[in-house]
Amino acid sequence: MTGHVLTTDESGADPHNPHAPHGRLPTLALGALGVVFGDIGTSPLYALKESFVGHHPLAVDGPHIFGVLSLIFWTMMLIVTLKYVLIVMRADNDGEGGSMALLALIARSLGETRWTPWIAMLGVIATALFYGDAIITPAISVLSAVEGLTVVESSLGELVLPISIVILVALFVIQKQGTEKVGTFFGPVMVVYFLVLAVLGVANILHHPEIVGIVNPMWAVRFFLIDPKLAFLALGSVVLAVTGAEALYADMGHFGRKAISMAWLYAALPCLMLNYMGQGALLIDNPQAAQNPFFLMAPGWARLPLVILATMATIIASQAVISGAFSVTRQAVQLGFLPRLSIRHTSASTAGQVYVPVVNWMLLILVILLVISFRSSSSLAAAYGIAVTGTMVITACMMGVLTFSVWRWPPLVAGAVTGTFLLIDGAYFLSNATKIPDGGWFPLLVAAVVFLLLTTWSTGRKIMRRYLADGAMDFNVFIASAANSVRRVSGTAVFLSSSIDGVPPALLHNVKHNKVLHERVIILTVKAEAVPHLPDEGRIEIFDHGSGFYRIRLRHGFMEDMDIPAMLRTVTQCGAPIGKMDTSYFLSRQTLIAAERPGMAIWREKLFALMIRNSATPMEFFNLPTNRVVELGSQIEI
Repeated sequence: MTGHVLTTDESGADPHNPHAPHGRLPTLALGALGVVFGDIGTSPLYALKESFVGHHPLAVDGPHIFGVLSLIFWTMMLIVTLKYVLIVMRADNDGEGGSMALLALIARSLGETRWTPWIAMLGVIATALFYGDAIITPAISVLSAVEGLTVVESSLGELVLPISIVILVALFVIQKQGTEKVGTFFGPVMVVYFLVLAVLGVANILHHPEIVGIVNPMWAVRFFLIDPKLAFLALGSVVLAVTGAEALYADMGHFGRKAISMAWLYAALPCLMLNYMGQGALLIDNPQAAQNPFFLMAPGWARLPLVILATMATIIASQAVISGAFSVTRQAVQLGFLPRLSIRHTSASTAGQVYVPVVNWMLLILVILLVISFRSSSSLAAAYGIAVTGTMVITACMMGVLTFSVWRWPPLVAGAVTGTFLLIDGAYFLSNATKIPDGGWFPLLVAAVVFLLLTTWSTGRKIMRRYLADGAMDFNVFIASAANSVRRVSGTAVFLSSSIDGVPPALLHNVKHNKVLHERVIILTVKAEAVPHLPDEGRIEIFDHGSGFYRIRLRHGFMEDMDIPAMLRTVTQCGAPIGKMDTSYFLSRQTLIAAERPGMAIWREKLFALMIRNSATPMEFFNLPTNRVVELGSQIEI
């Protein structure tokens, strides 16, 4: 490419991160307690119960009670506190966290190496597993809370399923109102909920104060010595106590590392452990309470209010994972792993709060099918955990790359830390793998489908771009032949192109069929960078090719949306201002035809073509004025 390079220098760039969470630390920590810890906060409803009466029942006696609780305590300390709070959350990508943000951070830091495709694959697998978790979390959380009705009155058992379905449908219907409104309504409930967890725990601990001895890791060791096989299988239930740990990292951009750390260390962790200890104290006196220790901790008069409070808490837990699915989908679209989708912003003040209709309704359908198929939280517990532990293993692998190659820790330290977490997370994953025949296959199936979609779209785009580039005319050759031989008309024509070289097909079709060129022709390429947010300076690059031809590159972060008309209005280096009423936008609409060529299998090419046909129009995605857009189609064999 030739031409003089012009770069805009838009004022207003904040040298500090302007997208960082604003507010006092205690206020942010309180908000994090209500949103981030919803999933892990509702785990006392089912984690200990599943350890004793799940698919691999344990004797409800002292060694097993102390052994399981010791495993829960040290799992929280090692996985949540040490791994996520103290280490992984330091890997922030301009303040953002999560699998996609971590993948982008590593890719940006390392550049193109022989390991890059494998690291990218790990990030894609982790994202795919997240969707499996996003389907199961609302189902098991709401079911486990509503099942508390059977503790209040056993005859209410028949109402559990219909009430759960009604709650879940209502939850997904109100998603279009936005996370902010839903969180404002339910947020304070989580504060009350955590306080109730602590009060119930302390009230029962007072009967057996010796239960606090579970902090001694020897109880966990003795559990393995007594029955190694059952102890290993019990890990599949124990890990339910830390489901939601990934949320600490994924939601870092909303509240910040310090606020989330404070909320965990000073509120969530103490309240959760007090409650688990209280459940253990209850089981010492009443082994039969293992059927539902969470609700049986409370006195009879308080159980119905506790069911209502727990149900509201599970709604918030579900809300967190649903909004997380919207956010992950948006990141995947911006980074080129999914086609354009209709994405609606639900908050004027918080850019990260979005609503993705197609994801919302697909999740609802799958969650309802899941509830109807499994019918109880105990059955769902068999399906829960495999996706979570799989994601934890992948995070440990990516953390290894981070400590060795990006942070450059001493090899012995990096190897010891990575190896320790791979051993712990691997043990939990293998224990959960034993549950695959009993339901663990479901999240793996969902993850496999999502993985197929993500990789098909990413690979298909690369193949299509390669074929377009191979057949593209050199831009300067086109200008030399067309600038003075084709009639010029007034106004500005903006041709969107995915490539930074060559002539976009829409421009060639316009000259071929309409036989005109506008006075000013702009070839526009939009690129999402591997950072969540970009400063204003350097977002726009302009290449002046003479004769009224320009090539412009617009860059943005993967957590940002692109308003092309607004960005172009800031451009002053292309002559007259690019006005709204005298600018037309030309889009290329490709129809793909699957062909026997090197690339992808025919069935994947057909799937890619289907995804292109059903992708959202660039008009909505880039905020283009609908009455100023012209689409020109062509057919491509891949």
